[in-house]
Amino acid sequence: MKKIVAMFEASGKTLDQLGQEMGYEPETARKAAWQFIKKTSDPRLSMLKRFAKAMEIPLADLLDEKKGRSK
Repeated sequence: MKKIVAMFEASGKTLDQLGQEMGYEPETARKAAWQFIKKTSDPRLSMLKRFAKAMEIPLADLLDEKKGRSK
């Protein structure tokens, strides 16, 4: 999750933007993104897919860290 947090912080996106880009409704986007970034220690694959899409990166970039592999 350290990589995910760093990517989010570097993106300059707000929690509202991230949440909406992850597919959440505007009313719940901020809370959903906050919970993903701050409260998740072992995210589901579906959440990683949403995050990768919102950040416009390949999912493999997130999975490599998750499995402990290096590039």
